[in-house]
Amino acid sequence: MDMSQYLDLFIDESKDHLQTINERLLELEKSPDDVAIVNEIFRAAHTLKGMSATMGFEDLANLTHQMENVLDGLRNHRFSVTPELLDVIFEAVDHLEAMIVSIAEGGDGKRDVSETVRRLRQIERGETPEGPTGGVAPSSEHAYGEFEYHVLQQAQEQGFSVYEIRVRLRQDCLLKAARVYMVFERLNEAGEIVKSTPSVDLLEEEQFDQEFLVTVVSKVPADELQKQLMSISEVEQVEIAAAAVGERTEAAGEKAAPEPLGVAVAEQAAAQAEAEAPEKTPAKQAAKTIRVNIERLDRLMNLFEELVVDRGRLEQISRDLNHAELTETVERMSRISSDLQTIILNMRMVPVETVFNRFPRMVRQLARDLGKKVRLEVIGAETELDRTVIDEIGDPLVHLIRNALDHGIEAPDVRMAHGKPEEGLVQLRAYHSGNHVFIEIEDDGAGISREKVLQKAIKRGIVSPEAAAQLTDQQIYGLIFAPGFSTAEQVSDISGRGVGLDVVKSTIESLGGAVTVDSEPGKGSLFSIQLPLTLSIISVLLVQIAEETYAIPLSSIIETALVKKEEIFSTHNQPVIDFRGKIVPLVRLKEVFDVPRASDDGEAVAAVIVRKGEKLAALAVDSFIGQQEVVLKSLGNYLSSVFAISGATILGDGRVALIIDCNALVK
Repeated sequence: MDMSQYLDLFIDESKDHLQTINERLLELEKSPDDVAIVNEIFRAAHTLKGMSATMGFEDLANLTHQMENVLDGLRNHRFSVTPELLDVIFEAVDHLEAMIVSIAEGGDGKRDVSETVRRLRQIERGETPEGPTGGVAPSSEHAYGEFEYHVLQQAQEQGFSVYEIRVRLRQDCLLKAARVYMVFERLNEAGEIVKSTPSVDLLEEEQFDQEFLVTVVSKVPADELQKQLMSISEVEQVEIAAAAVGERTEAAGEKAAPEPLGVAVAEQAAAQAEAEAPEKTPAKQAAKTIRVNIERLDRLMNLFEELVVDRGRLEQISRDLNHAELTETVERMSRISSDLQTIILNMRMVPVETVFNRFPRMVRQLARDLGKKVRLEVIGAETELDRTVIDEIGDPLVHLIRNALDHGIEAPDVRMAHGKPEEGLVQLRAYHSGNHVFIEIEDDGAGISREKVLQKAIKRGIVSPEAAAQLTDQQIYGLIFAPGFSTAEQVSDISGRGVGLDVVKSTIESLGGAVTVDSEPGKGSLFSIQLPLTLSIISVLLVQIAEETYAIPLSSIIETALVKKEEIFSTHNQPVIDFRGKIVPLVRLKEVFDVPRASDDGEAVAAVIVRKGEKLAALAVDSFIGQQEVVLKSLGNYLSSVFAISGATILGDGRVALIIDCNALVK
C-alpha cells in the first residue's frame, strides 16, 4: 500500500502530538504527582508510535516506544518525576522533532539516538539517582473507590480471595489486545474481575506497554491461577499478591450498602468505565474541521485581491454612468464581497499560541543552562494574527526572550541580595488594539544600563559623544537595535555574537510593524512589538497631491483637519501646528515626494493627523478623496528602499496609488 499520500497528514499530526507532549511535560514538572498528565503524555506518545510504525519510520517508532516504557513506569509509580528524568525525556522529544523535520524535508527520519536510548533504559531499570532502584508491590498501584472497596470487602467476608495480578507480556508480542482478552477470559472463568489498570478501554486500544494489573475475586488458589495464565502464549511473567482491602486508599463515588457478591460485581461492571478513568471528561461534540494547505489559502487570497480591484473599478463605472439598476447591483456585490473578504481573512488568522507554544520549553532549558530560576507567564495566546505574519514573527520573539533571560533576569543570589524573589518573571503578552496586534515581552530583571549602552555605542561609533549628550532615555535604549550592538561581556551560545536585536527590528519593520523598548534600572525592561493584523487588504484614506493620488492607512490616522495658515508656526525651522494642546510637526507631502506642479497652499491646509506609538504628525495634502479598501502590492526588490512608501495599489479607474508608510514620517 502506498503510504506517501498520507505523509502530509502524518507530519501535521505528529507535530501536534509532540507539542502536546512538550506542554504536558512542563505541567508535569510543576505537578509531579498528577497521574492524569502522565496518562495524557503516554497516549500522545503511543499514538505517535503507532503512526510512525504504520508509515514505516522505524527509528521514530523505536525511540517513542522506549520513551513509553519510562512513562509507563511513571504512571505505575515505579519511579518518581525528577528534573533529571524530565531532561532525558525532553532530549528524546528533541530527537523526535528533528526526525519529523527530516521527514518533512524529504529525508528518511533516521537519527543516532543511541545515547538517549541508553539513558532511557537506565531510568527504566530504576538507576536514576533520585528514583527508587526497585519495583513496587502490585498492591501499591491500585486505589479503590468507595463502591469497589465494599465489593472487595464483602467478597472476603463471603470466603473469596482478592488477588492483584500483574501480567507482563513478552517484548515481541504483536497482538497485545488479543492476549489481554485471553487473560480476561481465563480470569472470568476462575472468578470475577473488579478493576484493571490501565482501564479496559486503554487495554483494548493497546494503549499500554507490556504490563497491566487486574484485581480479581476468586476461590481458585493463587498458584493454580498463575499456572493457568502462564500457559497463555506470549505471557512472560505473572505476579499474584493478596489485595490489601482492610482500609480504603481513595475516596471516590457515593457510599453504597453492601449487597450479595453477584449483584455487586454485576453493577460494578456497569459502572467501571466511569470509575476506572477519572481523567476522562464528558463527551463533547467533535469540532468539524478540515486541514487546508496554506498555499491554497494564498491562492484564494490572491484571487480575491484581484476581485477587490475589479470591485473598485465597477464602483467607479457605476458612479460615472449613474444607472439605478447598475448601482443597486454593484452595491449588493460590494456587500457580498465584503462579507467574503471577512471570511477569507478570518480563515488566514491563526492564534499566536502556535508561536508562543515553543517558548515555555525554551525558557526552561535556557534557565537551567544559565543557572537561573525563571517563570514564564503567557497572556493572550488566543489573539489572532495573519498566517503570513505568524510565520515571520517566531525568530524575533526567540531573540527577545533569550535577551530577557540572559541580560535581564539576574542570578538567584543577586536577586535575593536586591530584595527580589529568587525566581525571575518573564511575561509574554499579546492583545488587539485597532487594526494592530501588540506583542510585549516584559521582565522584572535588572533593566537596561543607560551608561553601559551609551559607552558601547560611542565605542562602536554608532553615535558621537556630542550627539549622545542630547539623547533622551528612550533614544538611548533604542541604540541596542543597532547592527552588531551587544553589551555581553563574553560570547556564549546564548548571546554576544553581534546578531540579535538588529535582526528583530529589521524583521518586524519588514512586516509593516515597529518595535520599541522601555526600561527602568533595577525594575526590568519592556519590549513592545506593533504588527498589522493583515498584510494584504487594508482600509485607506485616498488623498490628492497635485495630479497624484496617495493612500494613507486608516490604522495610522487619528483624524483629518483643515488648518488655517495663521495656525502654522515654525520651531527649529520645522513647521508645526497646535493640535488639541499638543505641538505636532507638519509634514508637507508634496516636498517629501517632490510632486511636480504641486499647488501652493490656499487659506487653509488639509491635514491628516497620524500616530506612531505616542508620537503624532500632521501630513499636509491638497485634498481628501475618500475612504476605500485596497489591495497592498509590493513595489518589488528594485524599489524596496523608497522612503516612506510601503507599497502600491490599483484604483477603480485603473490608476496606481502609492501607499504611504506613516511610521517613516513620524519622528
